[in-house]
Amino acid sequence: MTSQTRTYRTGSAEVVLDLTRDCAEMVQGRGDGLLNVFVPHATAGLAIIETGAGSDADLLAALGDLLPADDRWRHRHGSPGHGRSHVMPAIVPPTVTVPVIGGRLALGTWQSVCLVDLNLDNPEREVRFSFVG
Repeated sequence: MTSQTRTYRTGSAEVVLDLTRDCAEMVQGRGDGLLNVFVPHATAGLAIIETGAGSDADLLAALGDLLPADDRWRHRHGSPGHGRSHVMPAIVPPTVTVPVIGGRLALGTWQSVCLVDLNLDNPEREVRFSFVG
């Protein structure tokens, strides 16, 4: 297994951050296997979705409808609605696995691997990439 950890700045706004290019770099020339991507945070997740055509904004809107940023949450420290960020990984999990064939991600034409972060209190995220050949 080969692993590496990268740090991403997500800033102070909800974000769907495309990691596909970094995933592709991780597996380039490595043959066949699996790439596991994991975010070791209690308030972030990973999704395989289409980006750039509005789906990333739609995902944030859907999560906003499902998990409103208000005071209903028992977990209340941090910014308003911070507790929802602790619930989100049950819906948008902290891990994805992508097949790799001939050193290339076996994603569909419009699929991208994305970091999903609703937490306004943590502007930096670590992501672990692990390739098993």
